[in-house]
Amino acid sequence: MLHLTGHDLTPEDVEAVARHGAAADLDPAARTRMAVSRATIERLAAADEPVYGVTTGFGDLANVRIAPADVRRLQENLVISHAVGVGAAHDRETVRAMLLLRANTLARGQSGCRPELVDRLLDFLRLGVHPVVPEKGSVGASGDLAPLAHLALPLIGRGRAEVGGEELTGAAALERVGLAPLVLEAKEGLALLNGTQQMTAVGTLALIDAERLAGTASVVAAMSTEALLGTDVAFAAMYQAARPHPGQRRTAAELRYLLRDSQLQAGHHGSAHRVQDPYSVRCVPQVHGASRDALAYTRGVLQIELNSATDNPLVFPDGSDADPTALATAGGTVISGGNFHGQPVALAMDFAKLAIAELGSISERRTALLLDHRLSGLPSFLTAEAGLHSGFMLLQYTAAALVSENKVLVHPASADSIPTSANQEDHVSMGSIAARHARDVLRNVETVVALELLCAGQSLDFRTADGQRPGVGVAEAHRRLRERVAHLTSDRDPGRDIAAALDLVRSGSMLDLLPA
Repeated sequence: MLHLTGHDLTPEDVEAVARHGAAADLDPAARTRMAVSRATIERLAAADEPVYGVTTGFGDLANVRIAPADVRRLQENLVISHAVGVGAAHDRETVRAMLLLRANTLARGQSGCRPELVDRLLDFLRLGVHPVVPEKGSVGASGDLAPLAHLALPLIGRGRAEVGGEELTGAAALERVGLAPLVLEAKEGLALLNGTQQMTAVGTLALIDAERLAGTASVVAAMSTEALLGTDVAFAAMYQAARPHPGQRRTAAELRYLLRDSQLQAGHHGSAHRVQDPYSVRCVPQVHGASRDALAYTRGVLQIELNSATDNPLVFPDGSDADPTALATAGGTVISGGNFHGQPVALAMDFAKLAIAELGSISERRTALLLDHRLSGLPSFLTAEAGLHSGFMLLQYTAAALVSENKVLVHPASADSIPTSANQEDHVSMGSIAARHARDVLRNVETVVALELLCAGQSLDFRTADGQRPGVGVAEAHRRLRERVAHLTSDRDPGRDIAAALDLVRSGSMLDLLPA
């Protein structure tokens, strides 16, 4: 059971709830903070002071005053009018991540909503009510407005939601699980919509998968190194220490561990070792390592974002130390600012997608080496009867296509901005686009690495036919591949082989071969 405090959620927690059904509730101390914050909003709603989103309209309509009698209608209208998402719907795990992240940011007690809103978001997770949320429509400031509006609609009995594999209207979904629609009070519609929870949910799940992929890529690269008779001399600890980037040193240590006790490597040691391998082999620590350092930066950004208040305005119940320009009341301080702006996440996800793409770019080059008999010394296209059989020729075509597609997807979404809301919101982050593209690049690269895995396994079959043993880690990785995919003796439908290899890559089931 996760106890949401708004302060200590981790990417692993997000995955546990989104993918594995872990339960979550609202921490008692967080519930108390929310109640105190709510009292501030209720006092403001009853007063004549203009407070954005509480007693005024939204965006360029912030100067329009709203009568106290219309406060509830204002919040409902906001949710309904902002649900303009388009395109394919997010998958269930992403929606679950969004529900959890929205609940956690509200649990900080700075959005001014009732604890009942968090309870209901967590009810949806517990009961399996998953709002239908289109992927497209957010510019990443004022947060992910359109997607979060779709996430919120079923709370009030509107929109659509999936329950038990069936898509229903929001009202029918609530009835199915025995819940009544919520009536939104002052500020609560805005509290549900303002924030970065779409881009952060997509980005967090992509990060978790990318970190697994980076470790698996070390295993597959070690297999290719052995198959190409590459040397481990370039992975020496003293050499890596001369340029001590953390990811580089970690990757080199993994390669040394995977290649330990290799009979294929024995011939490279001493004065007779191969002087230089191609960059895609020799520079694995430098390239994979740089990607891992980029992912580490991304993790740091997302860790902060998971536990941030990204609403507007924010409520500070104890306003004694507030900036004097803030709206101070007897019960606290309200500040209208821009914490909803997705720029930190946008930049991090653009960085991440470039880092992930590089894992695929160098993997495709190793695949090309394995398939070219003039460079590898292996049978052409890794088939004993080249010509009659095409072997693995087309695997590299597919890898090349995916790598080329990634060159388009890695264009930085955050480099663009189109003003919205009559130029009131005149610089936006496009963070949700960066996150979605990072996820798409990741899926492509997982396949590219899976294709390399198939080629490396086939190559090792030939390379070890005389009884020479590869490194301990490489040998075990090869064995696990052969449990699922047989050696290719003649051309066959490659679809099932690719699917099996992709499952090995995506599941992270070879990560235990790496040093602890």
